[in-house]
Amino acid sequence: MGKDIYVLIEHLRGQVMDISYVMLAAARPMAAATGGQVVALLLGSGAQSLANDLAADRVLYMDSPAFADFTSEAYQRALTGVLQTGSPRAAIFGDTSIGGEVAGWLAAHLGLPLVSACRRVEPENGSLRFVSQICGGKIMAEGVLPEPTALVTMVPGGFKPEQGRAPQAPPVEIIPAPALGDLRMTVKGYFEPAAGDVDIAKERVLVSVGRGIQNRDNIELAEELAKALGGVVCGSRPVVDQEWLPMTRLVGKSGKTVKPKLYLALGISGAPEHVEAVADSEMIIAVNSDADAPIYNLARYGAQVDVLELMPVLTEKVQQAK
Repeated sequence: MGKDIYVLIEHLRGQVMDISYVMLAAARPMAAATGGQVVALLLGSGAQSLANDLAADRVLYMDSPAFADFTSEAYQRALTGVLQTGSPRAAIFGDTSIGGEVAGWLAAHLGLPLVSACRRVEPENGSLRFVSQICGGKIMAEGVLPEPTALVTMVPGGFKPEQGRAPQAPPVEIIPAPALGDLRMTVKGYFEPAAGDVDIAKERVLVSVGRGIQNRDNIELAEELAKALGGVVCGSRPVVDQEWLPMTRLVGKSGKTVKPKLYLALGISGAPEHVEAVADSEMIIAVNSDADAPIYNLARYGAQVDVLELMPVLTEKVQQAK
């Protein structure tokens, strides 16, 4: 049985995504328990320099023009050989659109077990024990990570990105890429979405509203609170889908990833795709009438009250404090 822990590095437009550093940090105690190494898998085109700050024992780098932009077929073909040759104890992927698509295909193609939406994997009595969230995070499933090789998709929250960064570049081993000239899908161009009225990714204070806001008229209460706090209003997918807020204010996997000093989550349950985008906030305060809302697993402080009753009072108190 292999001992190494593999981590697929996600990157976009020349920048390593934070989820990659989180996964590297999560892999370290796993490798310590198995007696193996943390091995970063980096696929790119002229992108070897992206390995310079990865907290890995070594990096397997594969270079090909087909990896200039992500395409699932290219990654699937490349990683099939890597996993078959290396036989790691576990391979970690981000619980993202990239990681989920690649890991799901590899699990089916190679006949490997897959643990999705994993919050953490910890050593226990000589085994690796996982905690995975299902039903939008309302239920936690626990178990022993199957042997000899298991695939894992990981959600953020257990570690900070800085824990997966290293001050010195790890050793890089260049491995040949398979033939990828006959891909059925290729990327022809990349378009950045319009910046919109405000870039919530750059704001220091965010007042974020979810389904618990109930209707469009109550957005005004959030606007008043945000103004008092010196921040801006944003929201989760249900709010944006109903067009109560523009798409530029969406926080989540299909919207913006944010890292404010203060993230005030009002009436947000905390679905995995939302949690992934706010996990690196310095301070998360959750307000939700549901005591079992998954957002409380991430928040430092929480209040089980009606957001519509709290917002006017909180706005008044903030104004008085000023």
